[in-house]
Amino acid sequence: MSRLNHQWISQLPIKNIKKLKPVSGGDINEAYQITTDSHQYFMKVQPHKTAKYFGHEINGLKAMSKAIRCPKPLYNGQINGDAYLVLNWVNTGFQGSQAELGQLVAKLHSQTNDRFGFVDNHETGALNKTNNWDDNWSRFYVEQRLEPEIDACEKLGRWNKWRQQHMDHMISAFQNYYQEHSVVPSLCHGDLWSGNYMFDQDGHPLLIDPDAVYADREYDLAMTTIFGGFDSEFYQAYQQTFPFDDGFRDRLQWYRFFYLCLHLILFGETYGGSVDAILGGF
Repeated sequence: MSRLNHQWISQLPIKNIKKLKPVSGGDINEAYQITTDSHQYFMKVQPHKTAKYFGHEINGLKAMSKAIRCPKPLYNGQINGDAYLVLNWVNTGFQGSQAELGQLVAKLHSQTNDRFGFVDNHETGALNKTNNWDDNWSRFYVEQRLEPEIDACEKLGRWNKWRQQHMDHMISAFQNYYQEHSVVPSLCHGDLWSGNYMFDQDGHPLLIDPDAVYADREYDLAMTTIFGGFDSEFYQAYQQTFPFDDGFRDRLQWYRFFYLCLHLILFGETYGGSVDAILGGF
């Protein structure tokens, strides 16, 4: 907070700021509430980054907003070497409808494209995700999601011969399946865990902090099954709005692997057992 002194704050494109206070907003960015005479805003700050640091999030929010409710990016720039993103403030409620959330996610996934990928890439401290357009889902997922993870694990010393052998089997099964089955590119949130949805003060859901990509919608659904926060009403409402493809639960391990392996990269062997449990099935 000390870095955001009056000189820093005065350079924001917001007039008559009366109050700026730190708030909870995730592990990656500093987060603040800005209050003026007439409005409240939510601001993220990432020290020592250029304004384009938030470009992927902005593009994701803009894409999602065409279909569902999500925060609106208002201002983006750099001040004294720090990247910032200002969004509208959302007054939150403590409870909301899981069924309405399921309908919301199904509506998001109903937005489709002719290719897999996205308009930009996503660079993180742990993994640089490319989103180059590709009309082949199997190739996109293996080359632009799985292979970069393996490379990162190897560099960190978190990969071994057993994991590679079973990984080869899993990739082979994945590729063989999608030689015979087609996938429609759906707009996906990309990091759909319970920390990335919220309910406003009226109980209506919205999605936040996207890592947007046009992908197999089951890529998003897999993440909802890992850490909890989505109950039977969510899946029932989703199914009624955008029915699951037959056997989808049997395919989720291919995508659970991606998220759990990412946690292996971020947090170490705490997640090694979960990764190995999936690989051991191949």
